Amino acid sequence: MQTRVCCNIFFIFGQNFPMIHLLGETNSLFNQFIAEIRDEVIQKDPLRFRRNLERVGEIFSYEISKKLNYKTKDVTTPLGTAKIPMLDHQPVLATILRAGLPLHQGFLNYFDKAENCFISAYRKYDPDGEFHIEFEYIASPLLDNKVVIMVDPMLATGSSMEMAYYALLEKGEPSHVHLVCVIASQQGVDHVMKTLPNDKITLWVGAIDSGMTPKAYIVPGLGDAGDLAFGEKIDSKERVKSTHF
Repeated sequence: MQTRVCCNIFFIFGQNFPMIHLLGETNSLFNQFIAEIRDEVIQKDPLRFRRNLERVGEIFSYEISKKLNYKTKDVTTPLGTAKIPMLDHQPVLATILRAGLPLHQGFLNYFDKAENCFISAYRKYDPDGEFHIEFEYIASPLLDNKVVIMVDPMLATGSSMEMAYYALLEKGEPSHVHLVCVIASQQGVDHVMKTLPNDKITLWVGAIDSGMTPKAYIVPGLGDAGDLAFGEKIDSKERVKSTHF
């Protein structure tokens, strides 16, 4: 298998892998927002952290919009008629609660007529400290033959994204799914490549980090995106511990 990086896109030969767009590879203002999201001092301001995720979502939206279908429409101006390519159909915007909400809002700022889908899932910890991804519910429109943009700030092990993708299929068969994450681990990227139908997805990533802690946090990463955006939570691991005292 051969991998080549060209024009912010990974082309992987020898297998039918999805296309990967790595936005942070090109110098742009995008990386300023990524830096602030990662910065341990700046990220202590929850409002700024949420807004930076929203800004990143807006930039992703613009880039993904170039890959969608358009129709030329007549627009009447005070002086005549202009022919302008317009988005043929709005995508469905999907996110995994709760960490994905600010990123989702960035997409909704641009795709402001889009339908929306919300998936509830979390890490459920076992008494031995191990965890698995627990799926609770999905609120979604019908997805048959629609383009879906699924967003989640972090792609660590890839298990949440895999679960979310197959949860979408409960609501129909999308024509294509764009998977978006701000920070990914190499392990997460590899997992998505191996487990999801490659002809149906495109992966969009801000940055790919090489490391991951034993508790599956990306290194250097940025920490817990949900806690940074909305405050610390009493997670299921702590609830499990409390039952033993």
